[in-house]
Amino acid sequence: MTQDAADFPNTGTSSLPMRKTKTTAARRLLLDRYSRVADGIALLFFPYVEIVIHDLQSQTVAYIANNLSKRELGDESALEEMDHTAESGTVGPYEKINWDGRRMRCVSTVLFDDAETAIGVMCVNYNIAVFEDVKHVIDRVISGAGVVKQPEELFKDDWQERINTFLHAWLQERQLALNSLTRDHRRELVEALWAEGAFKGKSAANYVANVLGMGRATVYQHIRDLRGAAA
Repeated sequence: MTQDAADFPNTGTSSLPMRKTKTTAARRLLLDRYSRVADGIALLFFPYVEIVIHDLQSQTVAYIANNLSKRELGDESALEEMDHTAESGTVGPYEKINWDGRRMRCVSTVLFDDAETAIGVMCVNYNIAVFEDVKHVIDRVISGAGVVKQPEELFKDDWQERINTFLHAWLQERQLALNSLTRDHRRELVEALWAEGAFKGKSAANYVANVLGMGRATVYQHIRDLRGAAA
């Protein structure tokens, strides 16, 4: 038995009033074939994504999953100007402003029947404003309040920071990641740190061993070899 949109158990549609629209074969196909897809997407990305299915024949909203836009079933779709014959069948991503002034990032996909006739459009509307709010908070934390330059007198012998700075510059120059270094890479890095005088600081060798995931004995052996070669 074919069901219309109002019959589907969906939190986005169950409490919505539905304006009277003619139930056509195309509309029934839209609901039977695509409403469950809409529900699945909405559940996966709840509560940030709304999916709206538009009926192209009546130019009305046929289904809404996780209603974020406060539209109603049967509302006018205003999709007359969309090119439904586009080969890709997809428009976007594009952005629009929701009723509450928040930004939505959207993708619209043309839906076809078995005769490859465009009968509907599924719009996936992603509320990105919540992530922008989180980004603003993170930016504020990272930028800090009243951050001043590091006091030179207090940290003039900060060998750990000098090692960190050199190490990550070395990695970036070679496009390497710290957790993917081979044994040869680690040996080369110890040699480069030695050439920079990094092991003059007390416990520097132990620190390098911990950072690089090497045994302390291995680092000390490399240092002894380098000292012997320099003698």
